[in-house]
Amino acid sequence: MSSPKLPPGQKVVEHLPVLHFDGIPNIDISKWSLRIFGLVKEEVELSYAEFMSLPRITVNLDVHCVTGWSKLGLTWEGVSTREIKRLVHPSPEARYVMVHSADGYATNLPLADFLAEDALLAVKLNGRPLTPEHGFPVRLVVPELYFWKSAKWVVGIEFMAENKPGFWEARGYHMRGNVWREERHGKQNL
Repeated sequence: MSSPKLPPGQKVVEHLPVLHFDGIPNIDISKWSLRIFGLVKEEVELSYAEFMSLPRITVNLDVHCVTGWSKLGLTWEGVSTREIKRLVHPSPEARYVMVHSADGYATNLPLADFLAEDALLAVKLNGRPLTPEHGFPVRLVVPELYFWKSAKWVVGIEFMAENKPGFWEARGYHMRGNVWREERHGKQNL
């Protein structure tokens, strides 16, 4: 039986699976930073303490993997992506972002998806700090898009005028990845 919260082609799982392309990076929190750059008024680099001092939001979001599983009812806490926008003041030409991870992974997003009301740079999942497997210290979480767009181990956010493919997009995944439209593979519907 399908749920109104369940996108087409998805099945509910009990536990949040751990998937990643390669190994889990060993991140030294004393050396971690978040660089925000590209088409912005002024580039910013935040230490972990500076990032953690930013205002936080808590949202309840379901996540949906391109492989067909969905985990419903997760509570995420972190910094709103809209707070990032306020910090750097993207230029009017910025229409996309590329989110960079500590392991070399990157994923692209339309600016509108990145700035969705409940999109955030998460530091907690269900009231507990993120584990390394789930993206410690910071993981992007973007509603409405497949979970590959919610990059783990975030270290950079690049504001761009043109849409460039990230890791999976360069390997045939859809450039946007809307779960309700089943944008799993191919570059259509930019």
